[in-house]
Amino acid sequence: MNDLSKVQPRHLKRAAYLYVRQSSMRQVMENTESTKRQYALRGRAVALGWADERIVVVDSDQGESGASASWREGFQRLVAEVGMGRAGIVMGLEVSRLARNNADWHRVLEICALSDTLILDEDGVYDPAAFNDRLLLGLKGTMSEAELHVLKARLRGGIVTKARRGEYRCPLPVGFVYDPVGNVVLDPDAQVRETIQHFFDAFARLGSAHQVVKEFRARGLAFPVRPRRASSGQVAFLPLTASTANRVLHNPRYAGAYAFGRRRYRRTTEGGQHVQRLDPSEWTACLPGAHAGYVTWEQHQENLRILAVNAGTYDAIRRAPPREGVSLLQGLGICGVCGGRLQIRYRSRPGRVDTWYVCWRAAASRGAPACQSIAGPAIDRAVSDLVGRVVTPAAVELALEVRTELERRAQQVDTLRSRTVQRAEQDAELARQRYMMVDPRNRLVADSLEADWNQKLRAVAAAREEHVRHRASTLGPLDAAEIDRLASLAADFQGLWEDPKLPPRERKRMIAHVVEDVTLVKRPGDGITTIHVRFRGGRTETLTTANPKSSAAMVKTARAVVTLVDALLDDHIYEEIAEILDCRGVRPGGSVRAGCADRRFTASRVAYIVHRYKLKPRLDRLLDRGFKKPAEMAKQLGVHVQTVERWGEHGLVTRHAYDGYRYVYEDPGPNPPAPAPSRWTTVADRAKRRAALSCQSGSEGGVV
Repeated sequence: MNDLSKVQPRHLKRAAYLYVRQSSMRQVMENTESTKRQYALRGRAVALGWADERIVVVDSDQGESGASASWREGFQRLVAEVGMGRAGIVMGLEVSRLARNNADWHRVLEICALSDTLILDEDGVYDPAAFNDRLLLGLKGTMSEAELHVLKARLRGGIVTKARRGEYRCPLPVGFVYDPVGNVVLDPDAQVRETIQHFFDAFARLGSAHQVVKEFRARGLAFPVRPRRASSGQVAFLPLTASTANRVLHNPRYAGAYAFGRRRYRRTTEGGQHVQRLDPSEWTACLPGAHAGYVTWEQHQENLRILAVNAGTYDAIRRAPPREGVSLLQGLGICGVCGGRLQIRYRSRPGRVDTWYVCWRAAASRGAPACQSIAGPAIDRAVSDLVGRVVTPAAVELALEVRTELERRAQQVDTLRSRTVQRAEQDAELARQRYMMVDPRNRLVADSLEADWNQKLRAVAAAREEHVRHRASTLGPLDAAEIDRLASLAADFQGLWEDPKLPPRERKRMIAHVVEDVTLVKRPGDGITTIHVRFRGGRTETLTTANPKSSAAMVKTARAVVTLVDALLDDHIYEEIAEILDCRGVRPGGSVRAGCADRRFTASRVAYIVHRYKLKPRLDRLLDRGFKKPAEMAKQLGVHVQTVERWGEHGLVTRHAYDGYRYVYEDPGPNPPAPAPSRWTTVADRAKRRAALSCQSGSEGGVV
C-alpha cells in the first residue's frame, strides 16, 4: 500500500525504465539467475500501473563494472532520460546494479528528486524527494560502495600474500613457460632461447637498446613475441622494435627474479586507466634467484644503469655507447672551458663528411654563446697517431681478438638463421601432414590445405635463400695470409686503424680500452688547439694541432691571385684573364680543394675580384695611357662614330678592348685615314638610285 501511494498519475504518464547490468561477461554467461531476477522487475512495474509498452529496458551495460559511469553508455542514457523528465520510475534489482560509486549514485538521487522520478528496487519504491527515502537510499549506496571495497580487499589480500611467497602465477614473458609442476623454466624452443640470449649479448656489446634493434634489422633477425590471446607456448617471430627491446631489458624476470607489483593502476576522471611505474623499493615482491634466467641479477642491474646513463642526454658525465659515425672521440671528448662532454656534429659535403666537436651546454642552459666548436679530422688524426705509437706492440693481438669476436658473432647469427629455416621446415611438414590426412573427396577443404602447404613451401625456400645470402656476406675464418697481413701491421697501427673491414664502432671500442678521456682547448687567436690525452692508468700526453680555416677563409681569393689579376689587367680583358688563370691551374678561392676541382674562373668572377679588391679597371688604365673613347676619337678626326668603329675593325686605326666588345682607340697621329667618298650624298641622288633599281628589277622579272 505504501508503494502504491507513492505512485501518482503524473508518474504513470511517463515511462518506466528498467536498468539491467552484470559486472562481467563471465557473470552474464554463468550467473543467469541474477539476470532473470532483474528482468522480472518488469512485472513489478505492471503491477504498479504501467502499461507493458511503456516499460523501457536498458540492458546495454551487460558485462560492465559499476565502479564508474564514464564507460557505461546505458547508464548515461538513463540519467539523460531522467533529467529530461521522461522517466516516471527507475527500476533496478539493487543499488549496486545502478552504481557502486557514491558520486554517481548521489548524482542520480539529485536528478530524480528534481524531476520527480521514483526509484524501485527489490525491497520497495522510494521517492528521492522525501527525506526518509533519500536517507535510506544514501545508506544503501554507501553500503554498496563499501561492499565493493571489501570484495576487492579480500581478493587483493590473497593475491598479495601468494605473491610475497613467489607462488602467484603471473603471465610469463616470452622465453619462459610453466612446467607441469608449475615451476618457471626456460622455453623449450631452442630458437626462442638462442634469440633472447643473442639479444642480451648484443646489448652487452653495444650498450644501447636502439643499436641492438638496428643490428637485428641489419642481420635480418626476428624476435619472439607471445600474442596476448595465444595459447600456452605459442609464439610469433616479428621484427624487433625499440619498445620491445626496452621492455625486455627492464623486465627482472629475464634475470631469474620473481617480481610483482611493478606498476600501479589508477582510474582517471575520463574513465581511462593511468599506469605508474614504481621504484623497485615500492614493489610488492622482488625475489632474485627464483628461477633460471638469461642473465644474472648483477648483469641486469648493470643493464639498467646503462639505460639510465643513455637516457640522461644532458648529464655532464654521460658517456654514450659507440655509434656508427666516423668521429674517433665519441664519448671521450671533454670541453677544456666548462668541463662538459663534447657533442658530435656531422655535416655532409660533396665527397666527404665533416666532423665537429661542439660544446653547446652554455648555449642550451643559459643562452650564452657555445664554448667551443672544433673541427674533428685534425684532432682524430693526432690522437690516432698517438695511440698508434702507444699501442703498436699489441696491435696484432688486438686485431686478432677483434676479428675472432666478429667471427663468433657471425657464427651466432648464422645459428639463429638456421633455426628460422628449421622452423619453416617444421611448419611445412605440419601443413603436409594436414593435407595428407584430409579426405580427397572433400575438395573444398583439400584445396585450402593444399594452398597452405604451397605457401609454407615458398616460405621455406625464402628462408633458405636468405640464409645463404647472409652467410655469403659474413666474415670467414682467418687464413695464414690474413694473419701474416695483420702481423705486418704491427709497425704501423695507422694501417690497422684504416682497415676498411673494421667498422668505426669497433675502432671506437678499441680506443676506449686505451684512452680514458681527451680534453680539447681551442685558442682562436693563434689558430691552435691543445689536446690533453689521459690514458687508462694515469699516463698523460699533450698534443697541438692547427685549426683548419673557416669556410669564409677557405673560399677567399689568395692575395697572390689578386696580384696576378692586377698585373694581367694591363694587357688583357676579363675573358682572357680567366683563360690564363685556368691554364695555370688557379681555381676560385685560391686553392684546389676536394669537390671544387671542377670550378673554373669566368669573366664575371674576374670582374668580381676587380670590384671586391678595388683594382684599377682596365678602361682607366687605357685612358691613362692616352687612348680615347670612340666618341672622342670621332670628334678629333671629324667623322662619325661608326666610321671610327669600322676603321678599327679593318685595322686602319689601332684599338684596344677593355670590356667584351667595347674598345678605346690610339691617336693615329698626323696622317689619319681619309673617309671614302659616298656615291649618294643627297636626297635626290638616293631617289634616282631607287628608281634605277626598280627599273632594273622590272626588266629582269617582268614586274614593275
